[in-house]
Amino acid sequence: MKSWAVPAQLRNDPSEEPIMTDKNIKLKEESRAPVSSSVQKFAAPQNEKAIGATITVTIDDKQIKVPMGTTILEAAKKLNIHIPTLCYHEDLCVAGVCRICAVEVEGQRTLQASCAYPITAPITVRTHTRKVRQARRHILDLLLSKHYGECYACARNNNCELQALAKEYGVDFFRFGHPDKPRFEVDRSSYSVVRDMDKCILCRRCVRTCIDLQEVGVLEVAGRSEASKVETFVDKPLGEVVCINCGQCINRCPTGALRANDPADEVWAAIDDPAKHVVIQTAPSPRAGIGECFGLEPGQPLTFQMNTALRLCGFDKVFDTNFSADLTIIEEGTELLIRLYKALVQKDKSVALPQFTSCSPGWVKFLEHFYPEYIPNLSSAKSPQQMFGAVIKTYYAKLMKIDPKDIVTVALMPCSAKKFECNRPEMCDSGFKDIDYGLTTRELAQMISEAGINLPAMEKSDFDDPFGTATGSGVIFGATGGVMEAALRTVIELVTGKKVENFFDHADIIPVRGMEGIRYAEIPIKEVGPVPDLVKHVVKDWKWLKGATLKVAVAHGTANAKRVMENIKAGGKLSECHFIEFMACPGGCIGGGGQPIPTSPAIRAARARAIYAEDTAYEVRKSHENPAIERIYNEFLKEGPCSHLAHKLLHTHYTPRGKYIV
Repeated sequence: MKSWAVPAQLRNDPSEEPIMTDKNIKLKEESRAPVSSSVQKFAAPQNEKAIGATITVTIDDKQIKVPMGTTILEAAKKLNIHIPTLCYHEDLCVAGVCRICAVEVEGQRTLQASCAYPITAPITVRTHTRKVRQARRHILDLLLSKHYGECYACARNNNCELQALAKEYGVDFFRFGHPDKPRFEVDRSSYSVVRDMDKCILCRRCVRTCIDLQEVGVLEVAGRSEASKVETFVDKPLGEVVCINCGQCINRCPTGALRANDPADEVWAAIDDPAKHVVIQTAPSPRAGIGECFGLEPGQPLTFQMNTALRLCGFDKVFDTNFSADLTIIEEGTELLIRLYKALVQKDKSVALPQFTSCSPGWVKFLEHFYPEYIPNLSSAKSPQQMFGAVIKTYYAKLMKIDPKDIVTVALMPCSAKKFECNRPEMCDSGFKDIDYGLTTRELAQMISEAGINLPAMEKSDFDDPFGTATGSGVIFGATGGVMEAALRTVIELVTGKKVENFFDHADIIPVRGMEGIRYAEIPIKEVGPVPDLVKHVVKDWKWLKGATLKVAVAHGTANAKRVMENIKAGGKLSECHFIEFMACPGGCIGGGGQPIPTSPAIRAARARAIYAEDTAYEVRKSHENPAIERIYNEFLKEGPCSHLAHKLLHTHYTPRGKYIV
């Protein structure tokens, strides 16, 4: 098995043993997707200079050379020629069902779907002829003839692709009529996702997202022709099937057929109640994305402007979720050390390794449904969201002399699955619900607008004490690989007694970063240092780790998670790992189901850059060096991480679930 060493320029001391990465791990590329929903690729010649490797195509009198197999739509984008789409999405396989992207190809009798037409020979294309315009208008009229509801009352008003196309093509009346009453009942059974099939245009984006992108398989098209409908398994309510609440279907739906279950009215009611003390925690990913809801380009964080806006909205305290992300690293990291000690020293064969992260509620529910036998591998540590709630209703309530029943905890998260997590019956070990309400980035943006606040124009202000102090490690939780990097920054220093900067400049652990679906790294532990006071109750020395190699992996998107799990089940390379980070959403939290719409690989990359830029701005970038973390262990969790009280409040358990119906 070939391995790469980290380039010397990434390390301060080239003599130090580098972190190793392995990019040759072979995983099965099997997919749950049927042929009709699978990615279809045209095999182009590998040699660019080979005859036919590149082809000249003419689009609206503009010529361009493209690799063989490039679609007309892709070629048009290279020429900055606009072709409208509905069923097409950059993240998904080609469907070619809406036909709104139809174009004229010289010599072809009928119009062609540009998203599904691979260029294999020189062609001439017209994108906006009279015939093309009439066809597109006709398609729009037909879609609108079954589209019930008024745009102004829709959650996607002013951010709806169907609405935008109707405006683009001058639709000012309903040529084929318009429904005056709903045909379907709105499905509100899920804590996370609301389905309104009267707004569905059968583009199948949600189906392809669920089957092909996430490989969960909750949704499929049932019936034919007029009777076609997107359904769950045997048409059960969404809350009764294997939906993992990731919300990726929402992010790719072009209309308001899918939306998050919005608790904004309840949050406003709590704010308006003088008897309630309302606190909000904000995660890093929404802060990196919310500017998009106010017209800014992706990748422009508004962290401190948002603090000001939230106070103007009426929240009593604004706290930083990064604090509890640091707390998660300490608890989850200590749990890993305990598991390793039991496995390596005590030879306890009952210890479940590799340990899986449990920060992503979509991933946790995916495991509960599809791999319940591996639930013991999940870290028992709650997510940062839930840890924060437990601390607020115990430690903070006592500190501020407030009755916990009068505290309302709100979490701003990038994830629709966090709404489900709030309502897990396991999440109330304080005697109260850890988190009362979960808001997505989109929902908070709406609340801020409703309050008449122009977010980008706000002055900057800091978070409130005592949970306003965080580190760069907490920030990078928002991007795939961030939890792993944060954990490694702490583990390397606690075990070796050396600064992580001895291995990586600026503590940037490059091998676990990036948008590759699965990443793997090895950390040889050649020497060890003294045991810090924080974990002396767990181990007395590190001698048992000297000479060991810590093996870790990162996966994002449940399709990639499935490949990792199948590799583990088969006894493959990844079964040798000690710790694996899983995130349900592509890109991690920055691509969460509650983030601004639209989403794309470029947008997610821009948000990730914003996350890492914010990390580098922190003076303290390691969780174990956060003074607020030191304080809570000194004043409240006095027995240390993974102690009795810590386990009671900050840890939990999970539940095996059915594979088809809950």
